[in-house]
Amino acid sequence: MVVHRTPARRATESAGPARPPAPLAIVADAALPTRFGDFRAVAFATDDGKEHAAFVRGNVAGAAGVLARLHSECLTGDAIGSLRCDCRDQLESSLRLLGGEPVGVLLYLRQEGRGIGLSNKIRAYALQDEGMDTVDANLALGFREDEREYGIAARMLATLGVRSIRLLTNNPAKIEDLARHGVRIVERVPLVIPPNDYNRGYLETKARRSHHLLPFSGDVVIEQDDVPLVGEGG
Repeated sequence: MVVHRTPARRATESAGPARPPAPLAIVADAALPTRFGDFRAVAFATDDGKEHAAFVRGNVAGAAGVLARLHSECLTGDAIGSLRCDCRDQLESSLRLLGGEPVGVLLYLRQEGRGIGLSNKIRAYALQDEGMDTVDANLALGFREDEREYGIAARMLATLGVRSIRLLTNNPAKIEDLARHGVRIVERVPLVIPPNDYNRGYLETKARRSHHLLPFSGDVVIEQDDVPLVGEGG
């Protein structure tokens, strides 16, 4: 049995306070009733050539402790229902949770395939079919294991006027990158999806090699006593 210990809590104050993220311009804003509840769809002017969007529940301007999910685009999972990942289940679970909150926000980030794009993600699938895990497949294609970054997400939250968030995530790296960009995170809310026969290896790789906080009862056990948080209690 392999036991992976999650990183201990990290003190970010030693590097000094992060600079507040610069807001973006909102270019479109409209009501969006969904099967999960009523949201607003908000589009932003960005400088990365991608159309990121926020789906906002209630009035988040000036709100603290807002339940938030940063969801990276996954065409194969979100739209087609691929069983190779847990993306669609995470998206729907997040929207269901947000729909039960007075205020909340889901940021839909156009970072397909952990930032490598759709075509390269499909190339990575082919390498995984030959026996590589998700990390080694990305590395074999010349990428880092995860090419995403969350500066644009920090700016979207600043534009919406969100003061602090409760972040739906299993990914400590997402917490650290958001904090580096000036986002105040007061709580990590787990978003664990039970594995299926097709994505168990994918999820175990997330836990074993990418340090996601995912418990498994098989060959990998994740101890979650020390979960990195930033800005606790505020």
